[in-house]
Amino acid sequence: MGINVLFEGSNFQRLLGGLFVTIEVAFISIIIATMLGIIVGLLRTFKSKTLRFILRLYLEVFRIIPILVWLYVIYFIFTPLLSVEVSGEFTAIFVFSLWGAAEMGDIVRGALESLPRHHFESGKALGLSTSQLYRYVLVPQAVRRMVPGAINLATRMIKTTSLVVLIGVIEVVKVGQQIIELGVIQAPDAPFWVYGFIFILFFLVCYPLARLSKKMELKWQS
Repeated sequence: MGINVLFEGSNFQRLLGGLFVTIEVAFISIIIATMLGIIVGLLRTFKSKTLRFILRLYLEVFRIIPILVWLYVIYFIFTPLLSVEVSGEFTAIFVFSLWGAAEMGDIVRGALESLPRHHFESGKALGLSTSQLYRYVLVPQAVRRMVPGAINLATRMIKTTSLVVLIGVIEVVKVGQQIIELGVIQAPDAPFWVYGFIFILFFLVCYPLARLSKKMELKWQS
């Protein structure tokens, strides 16, 4: 049976190792994207039209151009032109971090701008500086509104890491392809079992995050 291909040799351990690479790329990217995204989101609430236009353009560029194209451009075109050698993992983290920061910035901006205007005016009336106003009044209240969206973004980033196989990163999907290429002759149904197992791995990683996001959203709306 094709299911046996999962347990032949070190195939099972290799799949788990590939999953670790997937989680590692996603986890590092999420951390960087969160830190940069908070800064981008705060800056997008400032009154400077030039700054807001630049940051809006930054967001739209990453929304319009597919992530796969960014991976190809950075890995196969941009770095060779600069005569810089970088690994596929570094390229993936770089691209995912910039994409995540753009999306996270929009989440933060939306959360801050959704707060009632009188919160801002009350803080100013109390003599708080702009930095104090954001630190003690606006950001703490906006956190509740941004966390569910941030968790959903993290889930999307984890799922999208499957694209890094196309720039040579040996993550879980690439490992699965290698196992199938070696096992399909002996077991024609090997792709079903291998990709089915990868599906389960992604489900086990992403489903708890999706449930957490929904639970927090319902809790804070009540």
